[in-house]
Amino acid sequence: MKRKITSVDDYLGSGCGRCTLFETPECKVHAWQEALRSLRKLALESGLTEAVKWSQPCYTFQGKNVAMIMAFKESAALSFFKGALLRDPQRVLELPGENSHAGRVIRFKSAKQIAKLRPVLETLLAEAIEVERAGREVPPRSSARSAVPDEVLQVFAEDPALEQAFKALTPGRQRGYLIYVSGAKQAKTRTSRILKHRQQILEGKGLHDR
Repeated sequence: MKRKITSVDDYLGSGCGRCTLFETPECKVHAWQEALRSLRKLALESGLTEAVKWSQPCYTFQGKNVAMIMAFKESAALSFFKGALLRDPQRVLELPGENSHAGRVIRFKSAKQIAKLRPVLETLLAEAIEVERAGREVPPRSSARSAVPDEVLQVFAEDPALEQAFKALTPGRQRGYLIYVSGAKQAKTRTSRILKHRQQILEGKGLHDR
């Protein structure tokens, strides 16, 4: 049974409510109770305000999202919205996914691991707050030439109008196409993917624009 939760206590007691495992022993939240409660305590002690967003515990500063705690199948995690701006001499921050840009995450297997890293986590939370206090933003991802698949570069070489139109797109739209094209395993598929959307690019539209 799915249900929208309204508090972090609700989340910890029953789950996120987004799948059929809600309020069942199989819910991932129950597997990482101790770790999630430890992370919640750290976030609150840092002075952040607690809320529920996207069915997950979210921690904000002056209305700005700073961090979230979450449960995965293999771990609990503390996620920073602007983790790319944080200093990380201990190298504990990870990219959530291969196409992630601003966010960073730390995964935990136990509350003991969290306790051991407590000073590091306190420092990261304090720095994340200062990032918001200063109004800092993560720079847009560069659409550098080296990030463009060879097949796309070849198409551009043969079709200057398409290259010009692509470069005129917003960084987000460029990134959407590059992720889509790069996802193909075969070179001929990468070529066909960019050619398939030629007219859409010439019209200044993104991958999912209509």
